[in-house]
Amino acid sequence: TKSDEQPPVTIKVTPVELDPDAVAWKFRVVFDTHSGSLEDALLKVARLTGETGTTVTPTAWEGPGSGGHHREGVLVFSPITPTPARVTLIISNVGGIAERTFSWKLK
Repeated sequence: TKSDEQPPVTIKVTPVELDPDAVAWKFRVVFDTHSGSLEDALLKVARLTGETGTTVTPTAWEGPGSGGHHREGVLVFSPITPTPARVTLIISNVGGIAERTFSWKLK
């Protein structure tokens, strides 16, 4: 699990499925705030990149809709092919932070 605790929103991301042979890559994402409401459209603010610059956007959000101080679910992506050595999940413009990055080594 990787976390970004820049106020006013804390984001924690845990890879659920990153196998190169998987039909989908999945990341459990947890958002917490004590001010305001979590209204972001996650399919629009998230993207996954490989070290060669290939970028994919999420195909699904498996979790509750916007609102509240706590939001948890799974972001689903089509796998990047060919499989990169490293992937970076980028979440933009949540809590006034331009970009938050979470990276994992695959190979």
